[in-house]
Amino acid sequence: MKAAWYERLGPAHDVLQVGEMASPVPAAGEVLVRVTASGINPSDTKKRGGWHGGRLDFPRIIPHSDGAGTVEAVGEGVSTDRIGQRVWVYNAQWERAFGTAAEKIVVPAALAVPLPDQVSFEAAACIGIPACTAHQAVLGEGPVEGRTVLIHGGSGAVGFYAVQVAALSGATVIATTSSPEKARIAREAGASHLIDYRREPVVEAVLDLTGGHGVDHVVDVDFGANVEIDAAILKRGGSVATYSSTSKPRVEFDYYGFGYRGARIRFVQIYHLMASAPAIPVRDLTHWMESGDLKHRVGLCLPLERIADAHAAVEAGGVNGNVVVMIEGGKR
Repeated sequence: MKAAWYERLGPAHDVLQVGEMASPVPAAGEVLVRVTASGINPSDTKKRGGWHGGRLDFPRIIPHSDGAGTVEAVGEGVSTDRIGQRVWVYNAQWERAFGTAAEKIVVPAALAVPLPDQVSFEAAACIGIPACTAHQAVLGEGPVEGRTVLIHGGSGAVGFYAVQVAALSGATVIATTSSPEKARIAREAGASHLIDYRREPVVEAVLDLTGGHGVDHVVDVDFGANVEIDAAILKRGGSVATYSSTSKPRVEFDYYGFGYRGARIRFVQIYHLMASAPAIPVRDLTHWMESGDLKHRVGLCLPLERIADAHAAVEAGGVNGNVVVMIEGGKR
């Protein structure tokens, strides 16, 4: 099969290579998926680049945890009815050497989820980490119906889904963005109120929108950068779910700013959460896809041969939507 891989850590154009390697064979309990589209997440580029003291966990790594395609074969104990099934794949490269940036991949059968016919493979390649992170970040502390939720970065890969999950779950959504175009994207996702954090003081804007009461829950894309804002806008008993702190991996904050509010801070690392309790996110996301309510934003599609360019685009930022590598064919 054709695949992309790296055998050392470093810049995308230096270490990523594309070539031929042996096709995998499904073991008991596994399915073989012919991959059509492979989604790239910041965690993929960080791992490949050795970010924050990372290391090469296997001699050869095929990157990417998210993807979509068709079940081509099954291992012992898996129903042959699954052959030919369209699926989206999550956690494919979590604690394994080979991910979705290849023509074929084997994964435990549960990690290949049936895909509604109306969802394209390239859209489905965006679901795994972004949509599941969004689901857990919004709903992991409990129902949000009738509550007010602030989502930092409401047009980003996770933020776009988080706005939708919160709105579809009955919350009033306030989203921060950094431009009119990004504000439009967040509004299309279901945000009721938009704050341009580059032009408006976020704390004052949130308190004004909530009559001085603050919000019930915050979904945070960069905890270190936003921690003082979060502490200032939470209601008593409110909560924060954060899934990244890229700009400040080591965070210092005012304990009592959160403590006197009885706040809860939750760290969402979706690999662990989906490994232990995937049923509810998968159920909800499937329901919203079947009903046509869940939107997807693919910002850039490149062929597998240009995987290094795709990684560089994720690292550079500026793409409004997810970056996807197409393994074979076009939109299906």
